[in-house]
Amino acid sequence: MQQPVISIILPAYNAAMYIEQTINSLLLQSFTNFELLIIDDGSTDDTATIIKKFTDSRIVFIKNEQNLGLIKTLNKAALLSKGKYIARMDADDIALPERLQLQKEYLNTNISVAAVAGWVNFINEKSEITGVWALDRLTNTAATIKKALLKENCIAHPSVMIRAEILQKFKYCEKQQHVEDYDLWLRLFAKGYAVEKVQQPVLNYRVHGASVTGTQLKKSNFFFKHFHCKRRFIGGCLKRSTINGFVIKVFFSMILDLLMGLGKAVKNNTA
Repeated sequence: MQQPVISIILPAYNAAMYIEQTINSLLLQSFTNFELLIIDDGSTDDTATIIKKFTDSRIVFIKNEQNLGLIKTLNKAALLSKGKYIARMDADDIALPERLQLQKEYLNTNISVAAVAGWVNFINEKSEITGVWALDRLTNTAATIKKALLKENCIAHPSVMIRAEILQKFKYCEKQQHVEDYDLWLRLFAKGYAVEKVQQPVLNYRVHGASVTGTQLKKSNFFFKHFHCKRRFIGGCLKRSTINGFVIKVFFSMILDLLMGLGKAVKNNTA
């Protein structure tokens, strides 16, 4: 097999319901010079059996002997990647056929951009398109993304392709569980890197009861979630002496998150 240009990292945990459809969407990409690292993170269903049915030589199957969790699995996969670029993928989403080609060309052309995301369509359990994410489509340039990140994450994690050397250097922070991507974008911008988007859909993003997004939507205070992410981010910046205008803005947005979170908590308790 020739040296892959792109490494796709696909963590899977009890993903039997959708993973076959996900893998097929990747194998049918218009750009073909990639490796697909599928990491089964200790699944107890038929995930591994389904993966092993595929015989495409581009697939690299890795099985964690025990469940490591998403962040450790992502970091493990990033270090094993051989490609110049790393594309993220979740085990229940569908990559649109031109995704890899579009994002590879974008990074080839825009050498100052560290990572490129893309628009997503929301789909349901039946793979029917149910809508789009308005904020996703309003934030495309490094400037608009950077501004939006002060308030909330505006990037769909599994839509991202990033330069391998950058992800292998920065890694995902294990303390930022469920917001590891948001933390990574904050750290990249704090260091002067740019993240942008291909301004067209690259992914059908599945939202259902068992998905991370579906689960998080059911959980408590949105503002507290962001407050704690930014608090840990600020703490890391202080340790590394990375204090600049962007970090200061994140600090003030963190205080606002705390106040909004407290207000929501009081409202819920008195309702």
